[in-house]
Amino acid sequence: MNERVKRLRHLSFETAPSFSAERAVLVTEFYRENAGRYSVPVLRALNFKNLCAKKTIYIGEDELVVGERGPAPKAVSTFPELTCHSVEDLEVLNTRSMQRYLVDPKDVELYRNVVIPYWQGRSMRDRAFAEIPKGWKDLYEAGLFTEFMEQRAPGHTSLDGTIYRKGMLDFKKEIAEARAALDFLNDPEATEKDEELKAMDISCDAAILFAERHAALAEEMAASEKDPLRKEELLQIARVCRHVPAHAPRTFWEALQMYWFVHLGTITELNGWDAMSPGHLDQHLAPFYEAEVAAGTLDRDRAKELLSCFWIKVNNTPAPPKVGVTAAESGTYNDFTNITLGGLRSDGSDGSSEVSYIVLEVMDELRLLQPQGNVQVSTKTPDRLLKAAGRVIRNGLGYPSLFNADAVVMEQIRTGKTPEDAREGGTSGCVETGAFGKEAYLLTGYLNVPKVLELVLNNGTDPLSGKKIGMETGDPRTFATFDDLYAAFEKQLAFVVDTKIQVNNYLERMYARYAPAPFLSVVIADCIKKGKDYYDGGPRYNTTYIQCCGIGTVTDSMSVLKKHVFEEKTVPMETLLGALAKNWEGEEQLRLFVFNRTPFYGNDDDYADDIMRRVYDSLFRTIDGKPSTKGDTYHLNMLSTTCHIYFGKKLGATPNGRFAHLPESDGTSPSHGADRKGPTAVIKSLGKMDQIKSGGTLLNQRFLPSVLAGEEGIEKLTQLVRSYFRLGGHHIQFNVVDTETLRAAQKTPMEYRDLLVRVAGYSDYFVDLDIHHQEEIIARTAQEGF
Repeated sequence: MNERVKRLRHLSFETAPSFSAERAVLVTEFYRENAGRYSVPVLRALNFKNLCAKKTIYIGEDELVVGERGPAPKAVSTFPELTCHSVEDLEVLNTRSMQRYLVDPKDVELYRNVVIPYWQGRSMRDRAFAEIPKGWKDLYEAGLFTEFMEQRAPGHTSLDGTIYRKGMLDFKKEIAEARAALDFLNDPEATEKDEELKAMDISCDAAILFAERHAALAEEMAASEKDPLRKEELLQIARVCRHVPAHAPRTFWEALQMYWFVHLGTITELNGWDAMSPGHLDQHLAPFYEAEVAAGTLDRDRAKELLSCFWIKVNNTPAPPKVGVTAAESGTYNDFTNITLGGLRSDGSDGSSEVSYIVLEVMDELRLLQPQGNVQVSTKTPDRLLKAAGRVIRNGLGYPSLFNADAVVMEQIRTGKTPEDAREGGTSGCVETGAFGKEAYLLTGYLNVPKVLELVLNNGTDPLSGKKIGMETGDPRTFATFDDLYAAFEKQLAFVVDTKIQVNNYLERMYARYAPAPFLSVVIADCIKKGKDYYDGGPRYNTTYIQCCGIGTVTDSMSVLKKHVFEEKTVPMETLLGALAKNWEGEEQLRLFVFNRTPFYGNDDDYADDIMRRVYDSLFRTIDGKPSTKGDTYHLNMLSTTCHIYFGKKLGATPNGRFAHLPESDGTSPSHGADRKGPTAVIKSLGKMDQIKSGGTLLNQRFLPSVLAGEEGIEKLTQLVRSYFRLGGHHIQFNVVDTETLRAAQKTPMEYRDLLVRVAGYSDYFVDLDIHHQEEIIARTAQEGF
């Protein structure tokens, strides 16, 4: 990296995330003066425009790509209209060890005196939780599931190439045409559509205004700049900001700035979960890069510098502060902006280019928390790209993650996308599949599958609280066969899922009605044509995901029950239930017996893997195609983020020998210590899961650094990935670090501040994790060979 990038990286890395009340105060003042004067979409758009007109803007020394989420780098905005933090919440944010935000006492007073008095009882969370039924709250509090819309707006959005072909003025023309075509005589929704389209138009003006303010600031700074080189850079920044986002970009620099202004717009308007991703960034930028290189107006080093500046900008935008369950399920500063590389073009050809390799170099050199990258690997992807990714992975960053592009396309076609839209889509956030720029694929929260089994083993009672919260499925001591127990599991599963979906659907309508996103709707296909908001069925496609956790834990637990309780009858149900109730205290011999004498998932053993498939198929049948407010849009997703740790804390001892409150298995990975036959056996077990029926699966693997040494190590990694993807695998990611290094980081964290590890579908700094998350990383099986 050059000297400019070194300075910008240093500032970004060293700056601590802080809490900013600026947005909250501006929104509060605007709502106090304007609520009730306009339709909700127009109110939201005018609120967005007010923010773009009044929020503090910042252009830092050395910057080439400009714009911040808050008033300064790493200053994080809040969204009181969705969830209004209490003064006690702010104290927690300022003092907790994991994901701490510096909170200025002046901001606490602004919240106490301005923000809280207005939003208490008016925020989306307050209004929703006042109506949510007790049965849902009981399951939620017991850790059966979480709810993403509890503190953040729903969302999981990646863009396609539209914003590189159209500017905001082009979108305004489309909006005007859509308004002119409304049929107020025959369409009963015409008035609502008109209000939404008005809001979109206002939002386009807001984005242009935001850019113009940056142009004016750059010109002002240039007027007093003594260094002639920096003076010209500032004037060029002004020219870029005068052109985009009003118009489509013409250059590589303008293309990056165009995306960044759109990104900032969406995360200023609302705090949609997992923010925003650019989709196939290498494919979007390649035409600009190739044209400018050919014309002599850009070289590789300059393109890399601009990409590095963009990368640092993303790192300057930590996730909005989360508290309570939401912090537990996703406790990270990472806002999950994910850069997609490679994959397929819409015509089915290989999507990689020289830009793909430049991005991998930027990723490897900067080694920042975010954005994170993924490489989409198809049968058409050259081994050169996969090996280049492997060399980055070998350096122990935990990224890029690797996805089966062909499977990702099939997953989307299964749910109704065209082949062209599916190829232009991919994965974002952690592992979630969607049609980029054309779909609202909303995550609703995690499902604790092992906890469902725990309810079955206790006839609907949560053993941790003693409360009856589930269905009474029968005393497990009376079950004659494993099939009897499994039938009870399916009944309990259906009860829990249906309870969750009922409230999900209620919250979906709340957001569609009271918190629309007109600016986001502008850049998502078909929202303008339909006159419908992103949250109200406007996108071409709509998907609602439930993320299922702990399939390794529940599979291994069922394997113990099937083999030892029902088939071999070596362990009476009464004895096993008693051991679980005591958290295995005094039953270590029994615990070791079930742990060591049971077929476990992840070892290419059909006994366990058949149970895994049975559980997976039950999840699929229970969730897939369930109706949301936008149609039959529910699908399953096998993802845990950090929720497997939170869910583990809400789970008692399990039949597979796991102690109470320890983490359950993550994603579709085997349980801790259960995969005993190496990574090849793991991928063969996973290959028996019909992953095309999901919207994403997550497989973590940990290797000792010596395994990937030299070109031989990279070649073997390449073949492992290709083999897994031939088996139908969706995703795989790697930690390449030994236990000694992790233990040393625990002892002397200041010496390992930049040690990145793969947590779930994202990497995080190891020393920023709390002890529970650190120990979970260490407990993963360290593979010593292939």
